[in-house]
Amino acid sequence: MTRSLAVVVAAGALSALMIWPVYGAHPALVTAALVAGVSTAGLAVAHALAGRRSGRPLRNRFVVVVATAVGVILASVLATAELMFVSNHDALMVSAIVLAAALVAFRAAQVASSRLVAEVASIRDVLRAVGTGKRDPRAEAGAASELAELAAEANAMIEQLAQEEYRRDAADSASRNLVASISHDLRTPITSLRLMVDAIEDDLVDADNLARYLATMRTHVTALGSMIDDLFELSRLEAGDLEWSMRKVELCELVEETVAAMRVEAEAKGVAVTAELPGLPRPARGDPEKLQRVLFNLIRNAIHHTPADGSVTVRAEAAGEWVEVEVADTGEGIPTEERDSIFEPFVRGEASRPQGGAGLGMAISRAIVEAHGGRIWLADSEAGTRVRFVIPT
Repeated sequence: MTRSLAVVVAAGALSALMIWPVYGAHPALVTAALVAGVSTAGLAVAHALAGRRSGRPLRNRFVVVVATAVGVILASVLATAELMFVSNHDALMVSAIVLAAALVAFRAAQVASSRLVAEVASIRDVLRAVGTGKRDPRAEAGAASELAELAAEANAMIEQLAQEEYRRDAADSASRNLVASISHDLRTPITSLRLMVDAIEDDLVDADNLARYLATMRTHVTALGSMIDDLFELSRLEAGDLEWSMRKVELCELVEETVAAMRVEAEAKGVAVTAELPGLPRPARGDPEKLQRVLFNLIRNAIHHTPADGSVTVRAEAAGEWVEVEVADTGEGIPTEERDSIFEPFVRGEASRPQGGAGLGMAISRAIVEAHGGRIWLADSEAGTRVRFVIPT
């Protein structure tokens, strides 16, 4: 509204400045008042149209705007003639020119608005299609920069919606697979436990076999407890609920300590576990307990997949602003079709199922490494498996 009032004042002042040199001060002031009054009426109509929700097509609004402008000009000319500032002959000539220009202006408004209206309809149709569930339509507009921005925003919204739906579907699929995997891993030990309990309750187990049954039951219960603990830890890691004790970590010492702790388990299987540590120029930054959990998971997994007389080697070296750790084994390796999913929960591969475990170790390792700002991956290897991860220093 303030800008419209400024336009009215400017129009009146401009007309007065043009009239003053020819007709004098009084006609200039009268003309200024006349132009200001007619302009105020015209702009009032424009504001009324702008604030009204008529539901009429956009093209009609262009026509009304042109008609308002023409009406302002005709009213000014006729009023000026009536006040005898110009002759009736001149007023008639100006009016004829204004009416002819009005016809051209009406057609120009139709032509100018046709593409604009078509692009608005196109964007409307795209959004309507998106509302029905389609995610491939894209809006295009170029008649006006504002419409181009609107089309770009609409396309960005559609793309974001498609990505959100993809992530939602992926999450739903992962949730279903997780439930299926948990059910599969719970079924076997629970079935065994139920059968053994039934046998004990029915006095079908003699004293010699009772101790063996109890030991087996304890093994199953321990495995179930470990899986529940792993699930709880993984959920907390992914939710970011764990507290981290981030500090400088001498990674070489941590690797040596972990390798020494795993050596007994490896020797029992006939697998040699060694560490190759050339020395690091500076400590890594991380939570030592969580990083050791990663090392335990990777080394234990490597031992389980390495036959007797095989070997597992742990290496750590500087890589710019990072420390790179590798756990390599001489086992059977990971099939190509399983490489992309090896860090997902409950993914173990058919070859590892007899070894037991819930298949959560690699998923937990990835969550811990990524929480440190690093990444973990499978490196190419001609034989065996090589798992690498990096963390910042």
